Amino acid sequence: MKAAILTELNQNLVVANLTLPNVLDVGQVLVRVFASGICGAQIGEISGAKGPDKYLPHLLGHEGGGVVEKVGPGVTTVKKGDHVCLHWRKGEGINAIPPKYKLGSETVGGGWVTTFNEMAVISENRLTKVPSALPFEISALLGCAVTTGFGLINNEAQLKIGQSIAVAGCGGVGLNVVQGAKLVCADKIFGIDIHDSKLEMAMRFGATHLINSSIDQEFIIDEINKSTSGKGVDVFVDCTGVPEIIDMGLHLSKKLILVGQPKIGVDYKISNARNMYTGKTIIDSQGGLTNPTVDIPRYAALYLNGKINLEDLITRRFPLSEVNKAIEMVKLGKVGRCILEMN
Repeated sequence: MKAAILTELNQNLVVANLTLPNVLDVGQVLVRVFASGICGAQIGEISGAKGPDKYLPHLLGHEGGGVVEKVGPGVTTVKKGDHVCLHWRKGEGINAIPPKYKLGSETVGGGWVTTFNEMAVISENRLTKVPSALPFEISALLGCAVTTGFGLINNEAQLKIGQSIAVAGCGGVGLNVVQGAKLVCADKIFGIDIHDSKLEMAMRFGATHLINSSIDQEFIIDEINKSTSGKGVDVFVDCTGVPEIIDMGLHLSKKLILVGQPKIGVDYKISNARNMYTGKTIIDSQGGLTNPTVDIPRYAALYLNGKINLEDLITRRFPLSEVNKAIEMVKLGKVGRCILEMN
């Protein structure tokens, strides 16, 4: 099967044919992947944002849509022919050992879930059955972008009707935070990004105020304070990982939620801490504390019933053979969510 392989940090992925394991282990599921999203986490993996990678070479991707081809011993939650969402958060089922693929005589690691490959051996608890009517690319979005954004609103921000929120970084996750805030009837929803095209998307998904952060930090502060009578926002969500934006968000809000993280070796220091003994909260987002087994079917139903907009999140589609071009588009911030099509 064809797959995109990370062989060296800060280099293009290598697209090659791998050999699947001969036998599925306990809790493993063989899935034919039809669509995969590209998340900022993969950009970080490729660039070594968390430091040296001791698992090279290995596969990538953690949000996908596909069909079950075969199940290993002990698997009870899915069966052959089921349409499934592939996700990185643990759901119901066995936490299986990660698979090993072969590239000639070389071993290539797989992890519990990978989606930049036509066929994938997935741990049972990283799969959730979805309706066959759900398009594969929409299923892929439910694996991370949608569940993280909606889960953040419900579980981590616990945003209430009429409260305010600012979202810095309006990519796949940020746009779903905006959409989730609209669903719970937030009052003021600030979309912040350096790209006007993403701000326009944020407006379509529910942002009430748009701020281009490429101007300067003081401009962002002034725009938010002007619209909130100097009170700031109830919640500030950072999807950028930029320390200056994080610090600004802390000073502008009662609750700061970090989706993006500074690169390894980049410190974040709280400025003017003496002025902040006001009960502020900082949360490191854990994928919205999503329970895939429960939440993914709920969101799938909302989509199929026409109550949430997910198609407009997808701005570009690429075949797997053009994965490096797709990754470059994501790096440049020129897409909402970019989809890899396997077949």
